[in-house]
Amino acid sequence: MTTERPAAASSGFLRRVSPAAPPRADARGAERSRASGRTARLIAAGLALLLAAEPVAPALAQQAVPGSIPLVRDAETETLLRDYAAPIFKAANVPSRGVEIILINEREYNAFVVDGTRMFMNVGVLIDAATPNEVIGVIAHETGHIAGSHMVRLREAMARAQTLAVIGAVLGAGAIAASAATRSRSGMDGGAAVFAGTAQVAQRSFLAYARTEEMSADRAAITYLEKTGQSGRGMLTTFKRFADQLLVKAASLDKYALTHPMPQERIAQLERLIETSKFADRKDPPELQARHDLMRAKLSAFTGNLRLIERLYPATDNGLPARYARAVLAYRFKNPADAIRQLDDLIKVQPNNPYFWELRGQVLLEWGKPREALAPLRKAVSLAPNAGPIRSLLGQALVATEDKALTDEAIRELQSAVDRDKLDSGSYRFLARAYAMKGDLPKADLMIAKGLFVAGDIQEARRYANRAQGNLKPGSPDWLRADDIVSYKPNTP
Repeated sequence: MTTERPAAASSGFLRRVSPAAPPRADARGAERSRASGRTARLIAAGLALLLAAEPVAPALAQQAVPGSIPLVRDAETETLLRDYAAPIFKAANVPSRGVEIILINEREYNAFVVDGTRMFMNVGVLIDAATPNEVIGVIAHETGHIAGSHMVRLREAMARAQTLAVIGAVLGAGAIAASAATRSRSGMDGGAAVFAGTAQVAQRSFLAYARTEEMSADRAAITYLEKTGQSGRGMLTTFKRFADQLLVKAASLDKYALTHPMPQERIAQLERLIETSKFADRKDPPELQARHDLMRAKLSAFTGNLRLIERLYPATDNGLPARYARAVLAYRFKNPADAIRQLDDLIKVQPNNPYFWELRGQVLLEWGKPREALAPLRKAVSLAPNAGPIRSLLGQALVATEDKALTDEAIRELQSAVDRDKLDSGSYRFLARAYAMKGDLPKADLMIAKGLFVAGDIQEARRYANRAQGNLKPGSPDWLRADDIVSYKPNTP
């Protein structure tokens, strides 16, 4: 993963946005030419806004989203996580299609849920976890929150805590006001104490509830692992890691001011539960471990320091993960020819690995060779037809050729990508470029509006949606889609 913008997928596209029609000699033609130029400039500006909203590195892309959470997109990692999660979701009676696992570009070992449909996981979890079972344990724990509707109840507990704090504030303010009227200093101090004390009670009440839910999610996770015939030792490893991190500052921690139980409590509970499991010593299947090792090498090489990765995966290590990591490093540090050579060697070993083909296509695309990138990317799509990020990358390469004969294929691939992921603002940007190349400027405006909308820039999204509506048939499907953005009103508390 990199924050650098690839040459073939960045501002170079914007410089090539051109008017939809050539200049005409007559006055009306001249006016149309000027209008067309203004339209092209507006589309270019919209594409620039999208580019600023989301720097794209296709195979492993970091996305800027509302709230400045740095999200990461990678088909290989996402597919592996879905495979990890599927049996857990089934055991928990959670619809697998209803929960999305979203990667965050943070090195800290952490994961969380915010509702019943989204599970967030830092890439640090995947890099630090030596086995699939460790990651599966994290997924099982977070699934326990989803299945138990903990976030709904946690919000209710928060509301109760806030109510208690408000009552305390009212009582405290009343005492302060009465004392002020009688000029009683002790009464004012007492009112302030009521205010502070009640707020502290409210906070600790809420945090105690949160700790209870965490322990409940731990127990649920062990149940799911048992149902799927998997060990709970991965969870145990995770919490021991937490314990080590907190060891140096344990003396200064107030256990009543934590949202999670102290690690020792969780470890003790997990050890009791694991001891009774007949699957306690079961290992991950070798093929799953092999996929996990490749994924870790890729993420480490995309996110880590060069010298650190070279120590982790030295030139003397001829294992597939180490070779994968070194190919990524060659790509990251501007040696595309060497990256292609190393990827070709990897493809000889695993010719049906779609992610080797995907990365080969990405390197060529960002090397300024989009036409050469098409063959490996088409191969990757044929091997992983449901991987939206790969289809998006193929669509980007097709657009980058600037061959109008390829725009229909580009639109199909990019539309397929956004059909699989409605929040993929990068694909919307390239869809807008493809429609502009076809001369369908209203559709280009609509795609820009959609991309800006999912990137969180509602004001600019409305601007382009309004423009699209003005040139679309009223009541048509595209007109209605534009109207959805124009009339959107964010929920307010």
